[in-house]
Amino acid sequence: MKREFAAGFVALALALPPAAHAAEKSADNKGSVTQKAKDVIDDATITTKIKAEFAKDKAVSALSIKVDTDKGVVKLSGNAKTKDEASKAEAIAKSVNGVTSVKNDIQVTAGGKK
Repeated sequence: MKREFAAGFVALALALPPAAHAAEKSADNKGSVTQKAKDVIDDATITTKIKAEFAKDKAVSALSIKVDTDKGVVKLSGNAKTKDEASKAEAIAKSVNGVTSVKNDIQVTAGGKK
């Protein structure tokens, strides 16, 4: 009986480190998934705030300028009627909390259309 107990104890002791490692890895994966979800929510919040500011500003067309956010980096694209409108859109995007940088790919075209 003692030998069976000892053998079981040794087997259990040998199995614990891999099990602990697997649990750690699972916790890490959950953390990274949670972080990715948080990043997506934050990016969506940033995009929404920028679009809302565009809608408030009469000098910027919220419908003609597209906003994409990835990990706080904002990319502006679409069309603007003037260089001032494109610059204003960039300034608005930079002013939103959580934005780390802005890439302005807005095309300036007559009438805001290509």
